[in-house]
Amino acid sequence: MPVVVDKKTAAAILSVASNSLLIILKVVAGLLIGSVAVLSEAIHSGVDLVAALIALFAVRASGREADERHPFGHGKVENISGTIEALLIFAAAAWIIYEAIRKLIDPQEISMPFWGVGVMLVSALVNLFVSGHLFKVSKETDSVALKADAWHLRTDVYTSTGVMVGLLVIWVVGMISPGVDLRWLDPVVAILVALLILKAAWDLARESGRDLMDVSLPDEDVAWIKQFIHDGWPQVRSFHHLRTRKAGPNRFIEFHLVVDEHMSVGAAHTLNDDIVAAIKERLAESRVNIHVEPCEFECEEACLGGCTVDSAERDARRSGKNI
Repeated sequence: MPVVVDKKTAAAILSVASNSLLIILKVVAGLLIGSVAVLSEAIHSGVDLVAALIALFAVRASGREADERHPFGHGKVENISGTIEALLIFAAAAWIIYEAIRKLIDPQEISMPFWGVGVMLVSALVNLFVSGHLFKVSKETDSVALKADAWHLRTDVYTSTGVMVGLLVIWVVGMISPGVDLRWLDPVVAILVALLILKAAWDLARESGRDLMDVSLPDEDVAWIKQFIHDGWPQVRSFHHLRTRKAGPNRFIEFHLVVDEHMSVGAAHTLNDDIVAAIKERLAESRVNIHVEPCEFECEEACLGGCTVDSAERDARRSGKNI
């Protein structure tokens, strides 16, 4: 029986394969020409490979159904993997800066820079294609792990291009003016590469850690939920205590829904199901929990904030309740 590989897993496997190939090419080229910038790119791809392996594990683990020990599912595995990937990038960038400073103190001649130019061009093109595919799949599946991996590879596109330009300058200037000493340019480019990597690591750590802290959904999603409930359901008198969070691709949404006090239990249950289905259609992978309660016009501040009843009617009913 053939093994069925889902879209997220297939994208993660592609990332692992491409990074493995690029590491070999960059290490060979870096050692051959003596370029710390190319070797720093090999280290960068090595980190990308580890990140791709972590992403592969994460997308497989996060796709498992909720169980007795994990009743809210396994979505946060993707956030944990993104945090680990960010720490790995920080470590790699520090190593690159250390090696580059050593090369600045003791510069080395770059031999056959055209090999480095060729390898960096191949690397940039491969990672441009693979990162584009990962971005597409991560958007379709709302995968934090794949998005993190895509940003790793997209950063590699920029850094590979920077190293390629540096080597190209050394190559061209070396042919035109052989006496010009540009040995300093290679480690300087490596340091610039490391700074770009640090920026990517910081952004990734911030994004991955946000969901681990149960931060609410993006403002535009929260605003849509409020507007949707307020305007789309005439049976709803108010809603309040809206709380949201995200774990990997899974969204968790809960709120109190206030309905007419004379509405039957069956009608309230049907209304609940209709609202849940509509929210899931707009916000994929949502787990919606609604607490339905009757409107008795004993309005608290939280309930007034989401009230849909005409103010005149509400004041008249509240006055009647107080007589």
